[in-house]
Amino acid sequence: MITSSQLKAENATRSDTVPAGDYYMQVLKAGQTLRILDLEGNQAADTLFYNADDPSERYSCMDTIREQGNVYLTAGTKLLSNDGNEMLEITADTCGRHDTLGGACSTESNTVRYAIEKKCMHACRDSWLLAVAENPQYGLSKQDITHNINFFMNVPVNKEGGLSFADGISGAGKYVELTAKMDVIVLLSNCPQLNNPCNAYNPTPVEMIIWD
Repeated sequence: MITSSQLKAENATRSDTVPAGDYYMQVLKAGQTLRILDLEGNQAADTLFYNADDPSERYSCMDTIREQGNVYLTAGTKLLSNDGNEMLEITADTCGRHDTLGGACSTESNTVRYAIEKKCMHACRDSWLLAVAENPQYGLSKQDITHNINFFMNVPVNKEGGLSFADGISGAGKYVELTAKMDVIVLLSNCPQLNNPCNAYNPTPVEMIIWD
């Protein structure tokens, strides 16, 4: 559902540009709103959320899909945790829908999807693992990397229930906004993948903007 935001960039508390292939890891406080802005279009932002006070509670695609009765995420979607608590709500969305089934690229999936020589290409899972290693203050480890949201990514579901990775549906300047219902750790990998049409084979930056 296309829903524009009333928030103005000049009133934001913080703004960070995340290059393609890099990660973003920050705490979003309850009541704050985060905008993920697709600066050049057709980028994919693979994102995980954790309860900042107890990271064992984290975003659950199963609970979120079950409660909303829809496999896609958009404005009005409440992102639920594995404990059934509301973590965030998507309050604005100019892209229209976002994937939470396709998972994140990894060296293993690069090999299966593309070719054995693609195994060493940078992947989102690598970015998450680097973020966890470089930020021990959040108390996360490799075992905490779980199912994620692929903001801006287009993963159609066919009648048989199969998935495909299609051209992105986002354009330059499209965004999604989320309002936190609890203090959450935001862990985002700005996808570096060169073989996936999700980013038009040209990974580009995204901007992370926060309002109090």
